[in-house]
Amino acid sequence: MWCDFNQAVCALRFLYRITLGQAWAVPHIPFAKHPRRLPTVLCVAEVQRLLACVKNSRQRLLLAVIYSGGLRLSEALHLKVGDIDSQRMVIRIRHGKGNKDREVPLSPCLLTWLRQYYRTYRPSDHLFPGRPGGTRPWSPSTIQSACRQAAARAGLTKRVTVHTLRHSFATHLLEHKEDIRVIQVLLGHKKLETTALYAQVATEVLREVISPLEGLPSP
Repeated sequence: MWCDFNQAVCALRFLYRITLGQAWAVPHIPFAKHPRRLPTVLCVAEVQRLLACVKNSRQRLLLAVIYSGGLRLSEALHLKVGDIDSQRMVIRIRHGKGNKDREVPLSPCLLTWLRQYYRTYRPSDHLFPGRPGGTRPWSPSTIQSACRQAAARAGLTKRVTVHTLRHSFATHLLEHKEDIRVIQVLLGHKKLETTALYAQVATEVLREVISPLEGLPSP
């Protein structure tokens, strides 16, 4: 609905400014703001249950990589073998959103799993090809489907997508007192206000907030 409205405003502005070269009141028509909803977040135990219910071991590891570094699905699918830097203990993400590169920490636990995976499947280019020995990555829909099925098997009632793991990564870091500016860099967010949204769902942080009611006498 809001997307259609904004597209209509853009079309009118183009028509009058560019095609007709006329001034009109279109600039006074504001763009509609999308309602900002809080992200769905899993607790650590729920993440563990979700991963345990992914039947395909390679898909399970891919989802673990996403949660470990807060990657977007497209970023994880296009990881190359050389993007895993075990010397510096980072994962290099190339051409992320906005065509920007960044690095995220490489978990020692994840590195162990990746080494076992590499010894078994020997990927040569993409870290996660759609089939062993292949050269093309999985399609996003395949991984999204695997995630939904795993969530159902795990009995999770929340609406879980692959992106939920990225939300959970950011929220869990915030709950562990990581600086929000560091989280912004790890996620590749352009604006700090985008990262700050996770403060609204970080339950460990919210629990530490003392209500002013605590200072009042009993009614």
